[in-house]
Amino acid sequence: MATGIRDRVAILGMGCSRFGERWSDNAEDLMLEAYSEALADARIEKNQIEAAWLGVCLEENNVGKTAGPLAQGLRLPFIAATRVENACATGTEALRGAVYAVASGAYDVALALGVEKLKDTGYGGLPVRTRGIVPDLWQPNASAPGAFAQLATAYQARYGISLEDLKRAMAHVSVKSHDNAALNPKAHLRNRITIEDVLKAPTVAAPLGLYDCCGVSDGAACAIVTTVETAKRLGRRDMVTVKALQVAVSNGEEAQFNTWDGASIRTAEVAAARAYREAGIDDPRAALDLIEVHDCFSITELVLMESLGLSDPGRAPYDILDGRYDRGGAIPCQVDGGLKCFGHPIGASGLRMVYELYQQILGRAGERQLPKADLGLTQNLGGHPHQNVCAISIIGRLGA
Repeated sequence: MATGIRDRVAILGMGCSRFGERWSDNAEDLMLEAYSEALADARIEKNQIEAAWLGVCLEENNVGKTAGPLAQGLRLPFIAATRVENACATGTEALRGAVYAVASGAYDVALALGVEKLKDTGYGGLPVRTRGIVPDLWQPNASAPGAFAQLATAYQARYGISLEDLKRAMAHVSVKSHDNAALNPKAHLRNRITIEDVLKAPTVAAPLGLYDCCGVSDGAACAIVTTVETAKRLGRRDMVTVKALQVAVSNGEEAQFNTWDGASIRTAEVAAARAYREAGIDDPRAALDLIEVHDCFSITELVLMESLGLSDPGRAPYDILDGRYDRGGAIPCQVDGGLKCFGHPIGASGLRMVYELYQQILGRAGERQLPKADLGLTQNLGGHPHQNVCAISIIGRLGA
């Protein structure tokens, strides 16, 4: 019977580029920036890497349909290299490929790298049909803000929360992320904002305003992984290991049947339950020291607190307003600034989230370092609330 991969794979090193409007850099430049940091952190030679996974979502605007640009741009030593794509969960999907390859015994050391160049589309948002250069054939009649605005109104209807309370809770989500990003030199948006700034901002798709939406950026992030045994042979003592990696993909029932009220993220519920079981977590509220979730919109972060089992149904707005997910709260969320302030270069986001957990667990986060960070969770959501893929990773200290 399958037992999962808990504590079988260690992260040797990680790197992350600066996220932002990187007009003068191409995808290879961003890959090299993240990879160079990861390789130096891993303290190994390039020829010790035996396989690589590249996460890119929009190949037409980045590096094409293969992993060739990764192998060429980094001058990898003629090793196996694979390109993967799974919507906004692409970065975590690349990590999953590398982690599973090492856990299986096929390789001793593997690399995962995610990258995306979005600013080069010449458009302010993610490329959609008639915008940018990539046609959206999956959901041609839906915009991301419009779809997630419906998540907000469905949540409001289900729990009877006032629009004022919901908008104030969403505003708190954004203000909290901006406060955290102000301490992070790799974040795109580092300006602090106020609740009043959020509430008075122009509406994008009611009830979502400008500050409820994440930005559009360029960026890359990288991880080098190995077995726990190999890490020990390399002299690693303070070891960060993978506790769980789970992916759930919608089968369409949310959009096609009446069993879903539009106020939750079903795939997150399923993937979280599997991940907690794989990681041996009975009470995630007590076990998790920090989390990074897919805050493409402030309402997404709010709803995910319930779908991940961290707030009771209907209580997330009040937990948010009470500070549960603030830096000094019970479960700090987006301590690096999240998608809200890093933007969302699709292929990179999942690995960027893991990078922050890795830095926090090793005590390397500088001004934003938390007093306790032994076990953390990341969550990516690709698609719209009614049709999506959800990827969850849990990492922590060996034995945590």
